[in-house]
Amino acid sequence: MSETGLISDSLAEDSALTALDDIHISFYDSVEAIGRQDWLLMFRDDNPFTQFDYLLALEQSQCVCPLTGWTPKHIVVQTGDKVVAILPCYEKTHSWGEYVFDWAWAEAYERNGLQYYPKLVAAIPFTPVTGQRFGIMEGASKSVRHHLISCILNFLNRSIEQDFSSWHCLFLPKDDFNFASQQSIARLATQFHWGNRGYQNFDDYLRHLVSRKRKTIVKERRMVSEYHFEFITGEQASSAQWEHFIECYQQTYLRRSGHTGYLSSDFFEQLADTMGNQIRLLIISDPQQTMVASALYFVSKTHLYGRYWGCLQEVDGLHFEACYYQGIEYAIKHGLTTFDAGAQGEHKVARGFEPIETYSNHNVAHAEFSHAINHYCQQEQLHIKQYMTQMSAKLPYKQNSE
Repeated sequence: MSETGLISDSLAEDSALTALDDIHISFYDSVEAIGRQDWLLMFRDDNPFTQFDYLLALEQSQCVCPLTGWTPKHIVVQTGDKVVAILPCYEKTHSWGEYVFDWAWAEAYERNGLQYYPKLVAAIPFTPVTGQRFGIMEGASKSVRHHLISCILNFLNRSIEQDFSSWHCLFLPKDDFNFASQQSIARLATQFHWGNRGYQNFDDYLRHLVSRKRKTIVKERRMVSEYHFEFITGEQASSAQWEHFIECYQQTYLRRSGHTGYLSSDFFEQLADTMGNQIRLLIISDPQQTMVASALYFVSKTHLYGRYWGCLQEVDGLHFEACYYQGIEYAIKHGLTTFDAGAQGEHKVARGFEPIETYSNHNVAHAEFSHAINHYCQQEQLHIKQYMTQMSAKLPYKQNSE
């Protein structure tokens, strides 16, 4: 535990909160220090990226640590000895791996001789996926939940007055975003997700598309029809298959970014041991049965998440098949409602991925910059909504053309 704060709020107006009249808020430097049991009590859904084991693997593999610019500073709220809320949080010395871009804000600080870093970021590192950020005790009423979130926001505000330029909560659920927006700057962005409309199979999905788009997809799939695609659970995948995926991941990052990726082989190997039941490893082999590409997916009860892919040889159409069509087919087969194939990518629209809103909240200590950033985000929201309308009009579904 690296720092402790105390908030004492008047709770007389809500008798449901009387048990929370002595609230202590602390920074913890690892999820392990918080403990698996308390973490599981606060984060009860099956979103893979807020799982204790996912964040533990990031920390124990040193993918997040001071050297990588992601220093864990998880916020824990306690009343007495009981943990009642958790916010996964990191001290950042850069803005890489967040996918809510604030580089322009940092550059403006620098031009004015001010320090933007370090900042506090509540997020899942390297993972632009909406999910629970404020883990709240089970059975909390709406008023208790809002009170605890307010306490955390107040603590964050005190922290940026003392030690940080700003705090940022990224990829929040809409309800938490709306509540936090009362005390912070609201920022809107968009991603493209595929929704399962009750399709029976991939051909049924294709029948709902306009003819031109349907023919394009059929043509793209035919280009790689001689290749073999197999989904394997993370716990069933062999060491050779995991090593193949890691090599594909690293080589693809190296070609595109000049480094081997944010995530290490130790991280993936630990995930295979601890979260294998939520992992689907797509192994792609050529006609000679040689593994040539791979993609890593995660599943929950409702969602399929396509996270990383890589190839050892470039093949026309292979990326679309591995990252989109195989995922769509898997989601239909297993009755999943949503396929999140990752951030950005207008090319997804032609394949039926619809624009959805994503949400983040921000607070900047410097008053003049706070005002300017708030104005920017308000203007940005207008452009985002206009852009989403334009993208929705390009969706390939038949009803869009009627």
